[in-house]
Amino acid sequence: MVDVMEQTPPLLHGLSEKERKYDRQLRLWAASGQSALESANILLVNSGCGTVGVETLKNLVLPGIGKFTIADEAKVSDEDLGVNFFLDEGCKGKSRAQCCAEFLTELNPEVRGDWWPREKHSSSFEELLASPEPFTAILYSAPISEERLQMLETYASQFQTPLIAVQSAGFYGYFQVKLPGAFPIVDTHPDDTAIDDLRVLAPWPELEDFARNMTKNIENLDEHDHGHLPMVVLLLHYLEEWRKSHEGANPINLKDKTEFRKGLEAAMRKTNADGGEENYEEAVSGVMRHVQPPALPSTLRQVFDYQRRGTDADSSFWLIAAAVKKFHEKHGTLPVSGGLPDMKAQSDVYIRLQNLYKTKARQDAREVLATVQNMEGGADVESAEVELFCTNARFIKLINGADVAPKTLVQVTEQELANDEMAAVVGPEMPYSLIGIYLALTATTHLESASEEDIESSITSHVPIAAGKERILKAAKEVARAGGVELHNTSAVLGGMVAQEMIKIITKQYIPVDNTCIFDGIDSRCQVLRL
Repeated sequence: MVDVMEQTPPLLHGLSEKERKYDRQLRLWAASGQSALESANILLVNSGCGTVGVETLKNLVLPGIGKFTIADEAKVSDEDLGVNFFLDEGCKGKSRAQCCAEFLTELNPEVRGDWWPREKHSSSFEELLASPEPFTAILYSAPISEERLQMLETYASQFQTPLIAVQSAGFYGYFQVKLPGAFPIVDTHPDDTAIDDLRVLAPWPELEDFARNMTKNIENLDEHDHGHLPMVVLLLHYLEEWRKSHEGANPINLKDKTEFRKGLEAAMRKTNADGGEENYEEAVSGVMRHVQPPALPSTLRQVFDYQRRGTDADSSFWLIAAAVKKFHEKHGTLPVSGGLPDMKAQSDVYIRLQNLYKTKARQDAREVLATVQNMEGGADVESAEVELFCTNARFIKLINGADVAPKTLVQVTEQELANDEMAAVVGPEMPYSLIGIYLALTATTHLESASEEDIESSITSHVPIAAGKERILKAAKEVARAGGVELHNTSAVLGGMVAQEMIKIITKQYIPVDNTCIFDGIDSRCQVLRL
């Protein structure tokens, strides 16, 4: 008997079981991002209560990371049962790492979970890090011993592995992302307010011809056709008319743009009853956004100018970046992205216009690809990588790539305290800094007991300028009151935040935090600082 599914074209089969399971996240980071997640191998080094680390893993297991390992030498105690939802009465006295790993894998059977140490196969922490399966990212919960932290940092440096620290105590917490050298993000997913790349001040010949053919008899067009000329066509036509009366100059400054807009408004047919002149209204509103000379975004200039160091991994990204830089130097513009926003137009006209942009985008991408392939090591670069770079060139972000090193903790504290003085004058429009929370939490790392006096003493010994500062001391008292104990709700929120940043890093999509995020669960606030 013939299987009906075998005779059905793939497009008619519907969604696969995996596509249905991960449908919502596939809409966020597509199949390429999901594939990266499923290939990920995460190490969690747990200490203290360990709840925030497990909560982070939960939010990575659910979307389907490939594998995780929990390194935790603690045995489950009564205290653990009160702060960790992934433990129950039956876990008491057992390995906390094993119990959490087993419960986590129940959430998603496709994920492999492991733990260390294993009683039957004892191994050292060094042997764990020497695993034949390299770790994609390492997460550790603070406080952690200096010896173990040094081992993790050595591993991260050697294998170019992202290292993420997280700490939660009471209503406070923070996490810190340490990326290996420069970390470029190509697919940054700019929001809907990002300006489309229409090139009305730098059109190519085919686009100019298209606009001229549509507007060569514009005064005699009937109401319907006049009201359906695409916004791009209108801008190109009236810009050409403007240049004729302004010695070839474009309306660049505000005064000229305002005058140009008035000319567009005057050209509207006020009596058009056949659908109105919404196309002209779109053109008028688009003058300020689209009538702009081609410019090189500062984020991409940073990529072009970045001097790679020994810690920066070699990759096709840098070859493509060099090729796009040559393209920009040659043409004075970036490759056309190929996108076209919705606009009032007849369907067939819009499709033809859309194809013009897509065709130009493909031509530009092919030119960049040819440049890449002529470079040393460029023969293996795939065209899909080049197309993605060209499409997103204006929004590419280089994390950790500035030549200027992050400020020291003392410098940041000094600046934040100065901001607090200003906030006291400005009012609620300028919230107070959360640097005191970070200082209070990190001060506990080096202490056997986190009493209020010990924390205050530790803070002021590391950052003398913090001495006597009321808000910092208030945060220190709150941390001391928590006694290093995690509140599950706080750790759950913080774990969700950390998992989100780890997904960005693993998929290399969206823009991750650079580099420290402090969370205040009392006021429901967070602040990002570069330390």
